[in-house]
Amino acid sequence: MEILNNQDSLWYFLPESVLILTFVVILLFDLPENWSKNRLLAPIVATIGTVLFLALSFYTQQFPEAITFHGMIINDAFTDFFRLFAGLTALITIFLSLKSKEVAQVRAEYWALLVGITLGIPMLAASNNLLMIYLALELISILSYILVGYLHNTKTSSEAAVKYVLYGATASGVMIYGLSLIFGVTGTLNAIEIRQFLISNPAEQLALFIGLLMTLAGFGYKISMVPFHMWAPDVYQGAPTPVTAFLSVGPKAAGFAILLRFIYTALTQDQGGVYVPLKYIDISTLMAVFALATMTLGNFVALQQTNIKRFLAYSSIAHAGYMLMAAAALNTEALRGVIFYMISYLIMNMGAFAVAIAVINDSGSEELSAFKGLGNRGRKGALAAVAMTLFMVSLTGLPPTVGFVGKFYLFSAVIEAKIYWLAVLGVLNSVVSLYYYAKIIKYMYFEEAKEQKPFALTGFSFPSLIVGLAAATVFFGIFWNALSYLTEISAHLLM
Repeated sequence: MEILNNQDSLWYFLPESVLILTFVVILLFDLPENWSKNRLLAPIVATIGTVLFLALSFYTQQFPEAITFHGMIINDAFTDFFRLFAGLTALITIFLSLKSKEVAQVRAEYWALLVGITLGIPMLAASNNLLMIYLALELISILSYILVGYLHNTKTSSEAAVKYVLYGATASGVMIYGLSLIFGVTGTLNAIEIRQFLISNPAEQLALFIGLLMTLAGFGYKISMVPFHMWAPDVYQGAPTPVTAFLSVGPKAAGFAILLRFIYTALTQDQGGVYVPLKYIDISTLMAVFALATMTLGNFVALQQTNIKRFLAYSSIAHAGYMLMAAAALNTEALRGVIFYMISYLIMNMGAFAVAIAVINDSGSEELSAFKGLGNRGRKGALAAVAMTLFMVSLTGLPPTVGFVGKFYLFSAVIEAKIYWLAVLGVLNSVVSLYYYAKIIKYMYFEEAKEQKPFALTGFSFPSLIVGLAAATVFFGIFWNALSYLTEISAHLLM
């Protein structure tokens, strides 16, 4: 794979360049004389910029794989996947923001911040240099802090932003110190060169292990991995609901992307599709412990939640635990499994948040009790209840939904790696999750609604999105070959 200079690398950076231009243009619309004319102008520009980003992402896929900007960024199929993933997540979030009453009067910078975070996702996923990893992670984090506290006149939003900044700053400081230890041991910031050094040279094992643990604090904070998950429930609850939906999918996927790239590129050696940990650290066992702790805490604490956003926060933590199993399995099937699971999680989690936004718009409440009797509140209420049922079944991992296929891939990879105890405990955790997901289904069909009026799901486009995501949940649960082919291509990491 060729290493390109800065000038030649710019062709590979075309998709991200469009997002940078979109970010700047949107900010110009915040000038009072422009902004007062049309409040839909900024989201329209954000949508156009994101669509162009997706189009150029398809275009650059025909370029040969390369290491760009003198080794800072890798452009490969893995990077291409996360470009498309980020763009699709951003488009859904823009739509949800337009339909949510919470952010009905936002200014142009809201849309610019969404575009900025979208820019950071593929940059983080493509990073091959420790410094680039840190800068891309900070790009996502700093803009996320602002979005979380965007409802500045709301106490919970301001409180969530402060907590997010404090947790994020702590994790960032710990991470950069860990990166400095890794650099001190290996003498390089390049992930590929780190692996080459560890293969051919003796290393200070204790310093390397401590540096890796401290680096994992930054990665773990971004994916809400236990014990770096403490920010998630309060931030998810306090942030505007569309922002919560975005944070639960986009930045989380970017965190997993760089975690997997770093582990598979810098800390393991490919031996025929099985990635053997380097002799200085048993990364497989370490990640298996983190995976078990994350899924277990997420599932058991979710049992006690009464707020829909905190409920989905702990659900998100549990699903992070499932995806962490790919970092423990260390084989090609695990990479394919986690990519497939990210696609399925995008569909079912964004669908769940879409229904949650509709319920919050209708009732003004974020409590789970607002879902009571939803299935009996007219045709649109029944539609929302059926869709939410499908999303809950898919999040549990039951057939015939895409969530079942995603979990099947993950558990197959863990079994292939012969980590049987992790597979068994993962299945048991899925059984636990069935209880709290079924609670929402029980509320919607077997509890009496506080209000008997028909469910207010106005317009045509919002119900269409919910129905579309629900249909995709079932369709890809039955006909998953297309997604399987995509994951087969995207699971290629530079080795």
